[in-house]
Amino acid sequence: MTRRSPEAELPVVVKKSAIQGRGVFAKRSIKKGERIIEYVGERISHEEASKRYDDEGMRRHHTFLFSVNDDLCIDATASGNEARFINHCCEPNTEVVVVRDRVFIKAARDITPGDEIFYDYWYTTDESYTLEDLQRVYPCRCGAEACRGTLAAVEKPKKAKKKTANGESAAKRAQGKRNGSR
Repeated sequence: MTRRSPEAELPVVVKKSAIQGRGVFAKRSIKKGERIIEYVGERISHEEASKRYDDEGMRRHHTFLFSVNDDLCIDATASGNEARFINHCCEPNTEVVVVRDRVFIKAARDITPGDEIFYDYWYTTDESYTLEDLQRVYPCRCGAEACRGTLAAVEKPKKAKKKTANGESAAKRAQGKRNGSR
C-alpha cells in the first residue's frame, strides 16, 4: 500500500496571483470552518526575526514571517509550505487559528474552486507610525471594498460619545440611572 504525502491531500494549489506574486487557490470546494493548511517553517524569536529582516531598510517589504505570540515567530522562507504564499486581503475568506503555538488557516466562509485564499495579515507596529508610513512601508493592493490601504493594523477611530442637551454623555446618564442617581 502506498501512502500519499500530506501535500498531495491539500485542497489548495500555488499559482500566479493578480494581487501579488504567487498566491494560494482552492482546488476544490472548501466548507466554512474547514482547516485548510498549517503555516510551517523555522521557529525563531522576534529578536532573531528583527536581525534577519529590516522593514525600513527593505526596498519592498516582503518576508515569510508569521508572528505566533510575544515570543515566537515562524519563518517559512527556507522550510515553509504552500501557506507562505497566501496573500493578504482586508476582506479575507479565511481566518488564522493558533493552537498550542501552531498556526492553522481555516475557511471563514464557503470557498469555491479557483478562488484565491486570503487572510488579513494585520501587522502590528509601534505607535510612532502614521497611516501614511504604514501605507508606504506595508502597502495593500487587495482591491477589497473595505481596503484600509495597508497590511498593518490601523487604529480604529474611537466612537464619539453622544451628548445630551446639558453636555452629559448618554452613557454617563444611563450609568447614573443604573446607580440610582440622576
